[in-house]
Amino acid sequence: MSDLASGPEIDALVFDVLGTLVDEPAGIRAGLRALDPSLADPVVEHLLSLWQQHIEREQRRILDGVRPYSPSDVLELEAARRVADAAGVDDPSAVATLALSARRPPPWPDTLAGLARLAGGFPLIGLSNASRTALLGLNAHAGLRWHQALSAEDARTYKPDPAVYLLAVTVSGRPPERLLMVASHAWDLRGAQALGLRTAYVARPVGDPPAPSDRFDLYADDLVGLADRLGRA
Repeated sequence: MSDLASGPEIDALVFDVLGTLVDEPAGIRAGLRALDPSLADPVVEHLLSLWQQHIEREQRRILDGVRPYSPSDVLELEAARRVADAAGVDDPSAVATLALSARRPPPWPDTLAGLARLAGGFPLIGLSNASRTALLGLNAHAGLRWHQALSAEDARTYKPDPAVYLLAVTVSGRPPERLLMVASHAWDLRGAQALGLRTAYVARPVGDPPAPSDRFDLYADDLVGLADRLGRA
């Protein structure tokens, strides 16, 4: 682990949202249970996995140039249709409601207090693969505090494409090395590193843990721990 104090001062924090600040799977699980309250827990987990696999596969196809860009709203509706078909539900209204469950995940217990504390010392920038519309609904539902919220839709691609991280660099007006990317996904932090951003890994139950070869600037168990490590917050 590198020592953040040995590098340039940090001017702003850039946060991943889904998984890092909110429990995305919990929101989808709630949507699945509303779709069919009789679903047993193992079936809910299977359907959740189908949803996640679809989103990951289609985002990868877009990144690979196999599929033209589509915002997250489109991918989530596709995932909802696939999951509803697997559950034997063919009501278009129920499918549309299920698709919106991705915008209603609960925040992690430390998220709101952690963001409030960090906002006292740094500008906070949200940077999400969620569409502009989805990000607005997600932020409002979870009560997230930002100084600026950016959607990958503005770059017409998805993280870890460098164009998405460049959105935060451009908005901040600062060099990449003066921004700290905060995420619970090691793949996300690697993408930020490739563009020169500093990195902070925050552990979450649904995240992508670092590999032994990863070297991030900070590691924290939650946002309160991150604020402690940064000191200025």
